[in-house]
Amino acid sequence: MSLYLFFTCVFATLFQHPDSPIRHLLANDIIRRTGFGFSIGATIVAIVVTPWGKQSGGHLNPATTFTFYRLGKMEFWDATFYAVAQFAGATAGVVVGTFLLLGAPGNSAIRYGATLPGIYGSGVAFIAEAAISFTLMFTILIASNHNALSRYTPYFVGTLYAIFIALETPLSGMSMNPARTFGSAFRGWYWHAIWVYFLAPTFGMLFAAEVFLSVRCDIGSYCAKLHHANDKRCIFRHGTQRVRP
Repeated sequence: MSLYLFFTCVFATLFQHPDSPIRHLLANDIIRRTGFGFSIGATIVAIVVTPWGKQSGGHLNPATTFTFYRLGKMEFWDATFYAVAQFAGATAGVVVGTFLLLGAPGNSAIRYGATLPGIYGSGVAFIAEAAISFTLMFTILIASNHNALSRYTPYFVGTLYAIFIALETPLSGMSMNPARTFGSAFRGWYWHAIWVYFLAPTFGMLFAAEVFLSVRCDIGSYCAKLHHANDKRCIFRHGTQRVRP
């Protein structure tokens, strides 16, 4: 999680800082967001497919972890320790990124990568966050439980991150992750509408789990890992059936 927020600070500085040559080279805001989205999406994929990501399951999001707990894939204390690590890692990633970048992420154009409601306000931000979080979690559940698609789950996740950053950012700042928002908010003290980024992703992902169970006639997820095609020890409870062979 710390790597995710560290690279978020790095890429946000490269694409948004007023003194960055990349910002001047890419004058169009949509193009800059697309570049930033591709960079973050690639970072997510890289983290999930590392040996650490394969071991842990690639959870970078307490809302995702809590949803897998709801699906019976995790023990309560495992889910709790995951969440603590996610919040701590996010905070540490922003602190380290700010230190190594000599304070550049604190610029008003970056604000430590803070996710804040857009011009349409907190209500629209909540709806947008819930919608993209639902889409992300439902995609994870469908892909990771399909024999042919399971190995590609990290790439689906990375692609969705890239698309959402490019297109959804003006509405809510594109978080989908309470810990990701907390890490930036803690360093920059940006607490405005923080409730949106705690409740909306959690609601959206839990709703995705309920829809998934309905589609599957209450047959739960096979596992909580985003990357199954490895020989790493798994701590999660395994089901007996994927979506379809």
